[in-house]
Amino acid sequence: MKWILTVLAVWALSGAAHAQRRYWDADADSLARVLPQQPSDLARLRTLVHLLDLRPTNAAALPLLDQLLALNQRLQTLDDEPYRRLRAGLALWQRTPNAAALTAMKAAVAEFDRAGRPIPWLLMNLVSLYNQLNQMRERKEYYDEKLAYYRVRGATENVAACYVSQGAYYRRLGDYNRSINNTLRAADMALGFSRKLYINEIIVTGGIYADWGNHAKAVQYLSQAQALPEFRRVQGTNRVFTFLALSKLFGQLHKYPDALHSADSALAARVDEPYERQLDRAFALVQKASVLLQMRLPAQARPLLRRAQQLDDSLDLPTSSGPGEFELDATWARYYTTQGNHRLAEHHWLRAYQKATAARLDKLRPRYLQELAAFYDARGQLVEAQRYSRAYIALADTLSVAQAAFHVAQYENERIEQAKNAQINELRQAQAVQAERLRLGNWLLLGALVAVLVVSGLSAFIYRQLRVNRRTLDQLRQTQSQLVQAEKMAFLGELTAGIAHELQNPLNFMKNFAEVSTDLVEDMNGRGPARSAGLEQEILVGLKQNLQQISQHGQRASSIIKDMLAHSRSGTGPRELSDLNALADESLTLAYDGLCAQDKTFRATLGKNFDTQLAPVPVVAQDLGRVLLNLCTNALHAVRQRQREAQESGAAYEPTVTVSTCRPSGRAVEIRVRDNGTGMPESVQARIFQPFFTTKPVGEGTGLGLSLSHDIVTKGHGGTLTVESREGEGTEFVVRLPA
Repeated sequence: MKWILTVLAVWALSGAAHAQRRYWDADADSLARVLPQQPSDLARLRTLVHLLDLRPTNAAALPLLDQLLALNQRLQTLDDEPYRRLRAGLALWQRTPNAAALTAMKAAVAEFDRAGRPIPWLLMNLVSLYNQLNQMRERKEYYDEKLAYYRVRGATENVAACYVSQGAYYRRLGDYNRSINNTLRAADMALGFSRKLYINEIIVTGGIYADWGNHAKAVQYLSQAQALPEFRRVQGTNRVFTFLALSKLFGQLHKYPDALHSADSALAARVDEPYERQLDRAFALVQKASVLLQMRLPAQARPLLRRAQQLDDSLDLPTSSGPGEFELDATWARYYTTQGNHRLAEHHWLRAYQKATAARLDKLRPRYLQELAAFYDARGQLVEAQRYSRAYIALADTLSVAQAAFHVAQYENERIEQAKNAQINELRQAQAVQAERLRLGNWLLLGALVAVLVVSGLSAFIYRQLRVNRRTLDQLRQTQSQLVQAEKMAFLGELTAGIAHELQNPLNFMKNFAEVSTDLVEDMNGRGPARSAGLEQEILVGLKQNLQQISQHGQRASSIIKDMLAHSRSGTGPRELSDLNALADESLTLAYDGLCAQDKTFRATLGKNFDTQLAPVPVVAQDLGRVLLNLCTNALHAVRQRQREAQESGAAYEPTVTVSTCRPSGRAVEIRVRDNGTGMPESVQARIFQPFFTTKPVGEGTGLGLSLSHDIVTKGHGGTLTVESREGEGTEFVVRLPA
């Protein structure tokens, strides 16, 4: 009876999920055609609600809202306040996109939330209004807040829409890891209610991987989307985006015939809405021209660029939208470079960089800075080349840009880990079944021995079955051991990738500064016309700055390697009886003197509450001293940061760091390091002891100090290292050691 009920329940749930997918994947054009043919006002009202759920902000939404409100005034079957708010917001948006329109649209979203209605397409379309107003920071904060709200309430459709928005936001910034994480989460959630949205996010994931430089992953996801049966029904901007992404990818792989074919497919895609059709056509024309320039066919590229320019002049096209990034000026610059027209090439490169900066497209800005530096360097304009090279290096440092040929987003690793865990659980269940079978077999064997003369034949059969079961169990155990080993190797690979990533940044910076310095030296020693002494002095100053940067990043790489070596040998020295009071006093003094040497204006109150009755404790003094020095240094940095914030706001503040020792019980001792600094939120406390995690700016910390300290205390001394912190009040680290 139970299995019958289970089958019925699964059937009911699958039927509900299928109905949900049919609702959100319905064809809006078909609904619009059947709307006038509905036999009753109630059926017409339901169709209007369905249409507005699928197309809440397009040009036809206002007339549909008017029909809905008029019908509901007669029927009184629908809470129409959300639709009234939506109509007011859309009217403002279509007339003049401004802050008032955004406020009205957010009020409409709040009304739908109050009514408990899912609005995934409204949430995704609202992104374009934020983009028109260039409110990127406000957009992120709004969708972060909505994501938390919907996750608590289990609103799957709205959660997926928020992930779509955040994925697009991080893609604009060039943060491809977080962009793919959000996009794949949206795809996984969309499987439950919309195959159309699922395919769209798989396509977007392939495009992001192409931007990131991981061609294999890009081909994998774009091919996966094209192989799905539903891809044939994907039209409009989503289809255009797919072929544009493929064209860019084939261009990067130098497969120019395939790149041209994909660009032509984007031009041929069917787009019903007039504005979107012109927008998508302009993007496709620029991409095809870009491929022709890569093929050294500028004469064929020029008419395409002129048609795209005409569309841009008439429509004032956005720098970034659904089809991707509109790189018209950059493509013009490459065209004029091939023609030797350096004046127009420079004009368009500068316009491209200005537009990317104004639109906050951090994924394009580093590329344009590199192009500008190379352009001026080729023209012999060394001052301009050096200025843009430095701007690129500073931006790369800020954005932590790294080579991504083999990068895989973090969420993909989480997917693999979930699959492995599921496989391990299945093996454990199979092992439990086999163990139960063995237990039953033993009972049967006992019964057979009692009646051996009567059922000797049955006993032989059971014995053979028992041997088969034992062999199967051995195979399962061997498979489980292999999976455990695979998990260990996966962790080792993750750790190695972390080390490589941390070392790659300083090495990239050293390489960039070295290349710039080499160019400067060659320019000084060249055979060209003599330069003024002032220019040579400026080049020497630039060389000195570059060498200082190379030395600084070399020291950072050395520090990372030193900390990793300390990780591997922490707690390996002999333990000796040591005075913990003296060790703590010395560590606090060293940390304070070191920080004062760096910042001559810094002063803080040092508290020392030592238990004078504390007996010597067997420890590795050098390792424990490293732990205490690291904790004291972190505490002093925290109070210095809060002191600076207090000085800016004019608030009274006295930085204080206190180190204390005590023996809370007869078999343990404690060392406490407390500060009244900035404190830490719970999210930071949860990760504070993870390797490579740091809250310091790029280049100031390796993220290994607290991880190393934790290993020294726990693994090297058998103790514990814990943290208690309140944001804005202070932090206390507690080292507890066995006496």
